[in-house]
Amino acid sequence: MNDPSFFLEGLISNNETVVKNIYEGSFRKVLSFIANNNGQKEDAEDIFQKALLQLVVRYKKERFVINTSFEAYLFTVCKNLWRRELNKSKKEVTNLTIVELKDDDEDIARAIVEQKRWELFTECLDKISDNCRVILKLFFEKVSYAKIVEKLHYNSETVARQRVFKCKNKLKELIRKDVRYRELTNI
Repeated sequence: MNDPSFFLEGLISNNETVVKNIYEGSFRKVLSFIANNNGQKEDAEDIFQKALLQLVVRYKKERFVINTSFEAYLFTVCKNLWRRELNKSKKEVTNLTIVELKDDDEDIARAIVEQKRWELFTECLDKISDNCRVILKLFFEKVSYAKIVEKLHYNSETVARQRVFKCKNKLKELIRKDVRYRELTNI
Protein backbone atom coordinates (compact mmCIF):
# COMPACT_ATOMS: atom_id res chain seq x y z
CA MET A 1 0.00 0.00 0.00
CA ASN A 2 1.50 3.36 -1.05
CA ASP A 3 -1.18 5.63 0.41
CA PRO A 4 0.46 7.75 3.17
CA SER A 5 -2.78 7.85 5.19
CA PHE A 6 -2.66 4.03 5.36
CA PHE A 7 0.64 4.28 7.24
CA LEU A 8 -0.59 7.10 9.48
CA GLU A 9 -3.74 5.18 10.37
CA GLY A 10 -1.61 2.08 11.00
CA LEU A 11 0.62 4.03 13.36
CA ILE A 12 -2.35 5.42 15.27
CA SER A 13 -3.94 1.98 15.64
CA ASN A 14 -0.52 0.51 16.49
CA ASN A 15 -0.89 -2.02 13.68
CA GLU A 16 2.13 -4.27 14.13
CA THR A 17 2.43 -5.12 10.42
CA VAL A 18 2.30 -1.47 9.35
CA VAL A 19 4.85 -0.43 11.99
CA LYS A 20 7.16 -3.27 10.92
CA ASN A 21 6.81 -2.22 7.25
CA ILE A 22 7.64 1.39 8.15
CA TYR A 23 10.80 0.28 9.97
CA GLU A 24 11.84 -2.08 7.19
CA GLY A 25 11.18 0.50 4.50
CA SER A 26 12.64 3.61 6.12
CA PHE A 27 14.94 3.03 9.08
CA ARG A 28 18.05 2.04 7.11
CA LYS A 29 17.96 5.29 5.11
CA VAL A 30 17.54 7.37 8.29
CA LEU A 31 20.36 5.45 9.98
CA SER A 32 22.62 6.12 7.01
CA PHE A 33 21.80 9.84 7.02
CA ILE A 34 22.41 10.22 10.75
CA ALA A 35 25.59 8.12 10.69
CA ASN A 36 26.92 10.34 7.90
CA ASN A 37 26.07 13.43 9.97
CA ASN A 38 27.84 12.89 13.30
CA GLY A 39 25.39 10.40 14.77
CA GLN A 40 25.26 6.85 16.03
CA LYS A 41 22.76 4.02 15.64
CA GLU A 42 21.19 4.95 19.00
CA ASP A 43 20.69 8.52 17.74
CA ALA A 44 18.97 7.19 14.63
CA GLU A 45 16.70 4.99 16.72
CA ASP A 46 15.77 7.93 18.96
CA ILE A 47 15.12 10.26 16.02
CA PHE A 48 13.07 7.63 14.21
CA GLN A 49 10.93 7.10 17.32
CA LYS A 50 10.48 10.86 17.80
CA ALA A 51 9.48 11.25 14.16
CA LEU A 52 6.87 8.49 14.40
CA LEU A 53 5.54 9.95 17.65
CA GLN A 54 5.41 13.42 16.09
CA LEU A 55 3.44 12.06 13.13
CA VAL A 56 0.97 10.25 15.41
CA VAL A 57 0.42 13.28 17.65
CA ARG A 58 -0.05 15.61 14.70
CA TYR A 59 -2.31 13.23 12.73
CA LYS A 60 -4.53 12.67 15.77
CA LYS A 61 -4.85 16.43 16.19
CA GLU A 62 -5.34 17.33 12.52
CA ARG A 63 -5.80 14.89 9.67
CA PHE A 64 -3.13 16.41 7.43
CA VAL A 65 -2.36 15.19 3.91
CA ILE A 66 1.05 14.00 2.77
CA ASN A 67 1.67 14.93 -0.86
CA THR A 68 4.74 12.72 -1.30
CA SER A 69 5.37 9.12 -0.41
CA PHE A 70 5.12 8.29 3.28
CA GLU A 71 8.75 7.15 3.25
CA ALA A 72 9.96 10.46 1.77
CA TYR A 73 7.89 12.45 4.25
CA LEU A 74 9.11 10.42 7.23
CA PHE A 75 12.71 10.82 6.04
CA THR A 76 12.27 14.60 5.84
CA VAL A 77 10.82 14.68 9.35
CA CYS A 78 13.79 12.63 10.60
CA LYS A 79 16.29 14.89 8.81
CA ASN A 80 14.69 17.99 10.29
CA LEU A 81 14.66 16.47 13.78
CA TRP A 82 18.32 15.44 13.47
CA ARG A 83 19.38 18.88 12.23
CA ARG A 84 17.48 20.41 15.13
CA GLU A 85 19.21 18.03 17.52
CA LEU A 86 22.64 18.95 16.11
CA ASN A 87 21.86 22.67 16.39
CA LYS A 88 20.65 22.19 19.95
CA SER A 89 23.81 20.32 20.94
CA LYS A 90 25.97 23.16 19.56
CA LYS A 91 24.21 25.60 21.88
CA GLU A 92 24.12 23.44 25.01
CA VAL A 93 26.68 23.82 27.75
CA THR A 94 27.36 20.45 29.29
CA ASN A 95 27.75 20.10 33.03
CA LEU A 96 28.34 16.48 33.99
CA THR A 97 26.94 16.90 37.51
CA ILE A 98 23.59 18.36 36.47
CA VAL A 99 21.00 16.46 34.48
CA GLU A 100 18.34 18.63 32.89
CA LEU A 101 14.98 17.07 32.13
CA LYS A 102 13.22 18.27 29.02
CA ASP A 103 9.52 18.44 28.37
CA ASP A 104 8.76 15.94 25.59
CA ASP A 105 5.35 17.48 24.83
CA GLU A 106 6.94 20.87 24.23
CA ASP A 107 9.66 19.27 22.12
CA ILE A 108 7.09 17.44 19.97
CA ALA A 109 5.04 20.63 19.56
CA ARG A 110 8.11 22.57 18.41
CA ALA A 111 9.04 19.81 15.97
CA ILE A 112 5.52 19.82 14.52
CA VAL A 113 5.62 23.59 14.03
CA GLU A 114 9.03 23.32 12.36
CA GLN A 115 7.69 20.60 10.07
CA LYS A 116 4.68 22.76 9.15
CA ARG A 117 7.02 25.66 8.39
CA TRP A 118 9.13 23.38 6.19
CA GLU A 119 6.01 22.20 4.35
CA LEU A 120 4.90 25.80 3.74
CA PHE A 121 8.36 26.68 2.46
CA THR A 122 8.55 23.70 0.07
CA GLU A 123 4.99 24.24 -1.20
CA CYS A 124 5.76 27.89 -1.98
CA LEU A 125 9.08 26.92 -3.55
CA ASP A 126 7.14 24.64 -5.91
CA LYS A 127 4.94 27.59 -6.96
CA ILE A 128 7.74 29.85 -8.20
CA SER A 129 9.19 29.63 -11.70
CA ASP A 130 11.50 26.76 -12.64
CA ASN A 131 14.32 29.25 -13.16
CA CYS A 132 13.90 30.72 -9.67
CA ARG A 133 13.67 27.26 -8.15
CA VAL A 134 17.00 26.29 -9.78
CA ILE A 135 18.68 29.52 -8.68
CA LEU A 136 17.44 29.25 -5.10
CA LYS A 137 18.37 25.58 -4.88
CA LEU A 138 21.94 26.50 -5.84
CA PHE A 139 21.89 29.43 -3.42
CA PHE A 140 20.59 27.30 -0.53
CA GLU A 141 23.26 24.70 -1.28
CA LYS A 142 25.78 27.55 -0.81
CA VAL A 143 27.03 27.36 -4.40
CA SER A 144 29.19 30.41 -5.07
CA TYR A 145 27.88 33.17 -7.31
CA ALA A 146 30.76 32.45 -9.70
CA LYS A 147 29.52 28.86 -10.08
CA ILE A 148 25.92 30.05 -10.49
CA VAL A 149 27.07 32.35 -13.32
CA GLU A 150 28.87 29.41 -14.91
CA LYS A 151 26.00 26.91 -14.53
CA LEU A 152 23.22 29.26 -15.63
CA HIS A 153 25.21 31.21 -18.22
CA TYR A 154 24.67 34.65 -16.68
CA ASN A 155 26.81 37.61 -17.74
CA SER A 156 28.19 38.40 -14.29
CA GLU A 157 27.98 37.72 -10.58
CA THR A 158 25.97 40.92 -10.23
CA VAL A 159 23.29 39.48 -12.49
CA ALA A 160 23.32 36.25 -10.45
CA ARG A 161 22.99 38.22 -7.18
CA GLN A 162 20.08 40.22 -8.61
CA ARG A 163 18.31 37.03 -9.74
CA VAL A 164 18.81 35.41 -6.32
CA PHE A 165 17.50 38.57 -4.63
CA LYS A 166 14.41 38.73 -6.86
CA CYS A 167 13.68 35.02 -6.49
CA LYS A 168 14.09 35.14 -2.69
CA ASN A 169 11.70 38.08 -2.55
CA LYS A 170 9.17 36.24 -4.72
CA LEU A 171 9.40 33.22 -2.43
CA LYS A 172 9.02 35.39 0.70
CA GLU A 173 6.00 37.09 -0.85
CA LEU A 174 4.30 33.75 -1.58
CA ILE A 175 5.01 32.52 1.94
CA ARG A 176 3.68 35.69 3.56
CA LYS A 177 0.50 35.59 1.46
CA ASP A 178 -0.28 32.04 2.58
CA VAL A 179 -2.93 31.88 5.31
CA ARG A 180 -0.74 29.55 7.39
CA TYR A 181 2.08 32.10 7.61
CA ARG A 182 0.59 34.19 10.43
CA GLU A 183 -0.36 31.08 12.41
CA LEU A 184 3.17 29.66 12.12
CA THR A 185 4.94 32.89 13.03
CA ASN A 186 2.86 33.57 16.14
CA ILE A 187 3.94 30.36 17.82
